[in-house]
Amino acid sequence: MARMPAPLTVVIPTLNAAGDLPLCLESLLPGLEAGLIREVIIADGGSTDATRAIAGATGARVVDSEPGRGRQLRAGAQAARGEWLLFLHADTALSRDWTERVGDHIDTRPDKAAAFRLKYRSDAPEARWLESRANRRARWMGLPYGDQGLLISRALYDAIGGYADVPLMEDVMIVRALGKQRLVILDAEARTSAAKYERDGWRKRAWKNAWLLIRFLTGASPDTLAKSYR
Repeated sequence: MARMPAPLTVVIPTLNAAGDLPLCLESLLPGLEAGLIREVIIADGGSTDATRAIAGATGARVVDSEPGRGRQLRAGAQAARGEWLLFLHADTALSRDWTERVGDHIDTRPDKAAAFRLKYRSDAPEARWLESRANRRARWMGLPYGDQGLLISRALYDAIGGYADVPLMEDVMIVRALGKQRLVILDAEARTSAAKYERDGWRKRAWKNAWLLIRFLTGASPDTLAKSYR
């Protein structure tokens, strides 16, 4: 007997994301065609570009929120009607095989959350170095960042308290609440924009992010870290 599609809500936080959002939404089409996606929610933090128009043209539901990724993710999750939630950044597009991998996960591991393998949309050798580093961290430490997406059942999301309303490290906080034993890395790619690394320098930005993570894990508050990040 064929599996009945699970009602999946995709939540995408946005703030002036018109340049990246179309590719992100296009990558969701296989899930819509397969009947896996129930709804797409754009949790918008006050965009002044074409973000909201792009969302509306594709049938996504726009939810207004105060700016801040953790706050926007919480707002999107609160509005979601799906039994499963898939959180994606607006500058991330999933590989075409994601629907099969997500469907299999929902069928076989309902008690676990999942993230995707990281892939940067860049041909730079530094991109391959950083992908490898990030994917090792995700596998060995159970610490994927938000640009790797997060698939989680509504029941598990609620049980761990969901995303924290913090200005930074909301992605690290939620996977730490899950713990490595309840997190799977799927064999599909989250293909993420490399614009920030190409602008700031691959190694410079990578080490800056690593230093922020170390500071957080050793007790620095998200509010303090957000000031350094900006």
